[in-house]
Amino acid sequence: MNIEFDADHDALLQSIVDVALAIYCAAASSIFLYDTERDELIFRAVSGQGQGLLIGRGFPSTQGIAGWVLSSRQAMIVDDLTGNDIFARDIAESTAYMPRSLMAVPLVHDDEALGVLEVLDPHPQARAAIAELELLVMFAHQASVALRVIGNYSRAIREDTNVQRKQEARRLLSALTDLVGESGTLPHR
Repeated sequence: MNIEFDADHDALLQSIVDVALAIYCAAASSIFLYDTERDELIFRAVSGQGQGLLIGRGFPSTQGIAGWVLSSRQAMIVDDLTGNDIFARDIAESTAYMPRSLMAVPLVHDDEALGVLEVLDPHPQARAAIAELELLVMFAHQASVALRVIGNYSRAIREDTNVQRKQEARRLLSALTDLVGESGTLPHR
């Protein structure tokens, strides 16, 4: 996924990780987007531990649990990362936060892998059931659709020469971003 990021994309992604953090009472939540040109997963939004330090950092798309989730397009829960062979300990150590458990789901739209949503150290009750992972999968699907819609409207604004259509696209993009921003105020469990 190689889209130009602007304030609308950043607001959407931050809202997604903020809501995931609140829903799962987690220590952190992050979104990695897949950069096809660099073949890397790039931190695009972080809430909780590491917030403000990791945006823009990347790592090879084939490494770690996030890499596995991206390539397999399957969600994963790991209750104890100490014995997990897929977990990229070196990448986690470089972020200055070492999680004990995590939930990770792919962001996929129209069979295109856009990235990965991770929830680090969710509250034990939040990861105790498959239903909780299914909720995160549904949330990731909604996020993927919203990402694609915002990307399409942003592209229309950049490329369309018709001033009236550009204004309408800006209005719709602004309304979608406002709607997503309002949902980011969920109370903690």
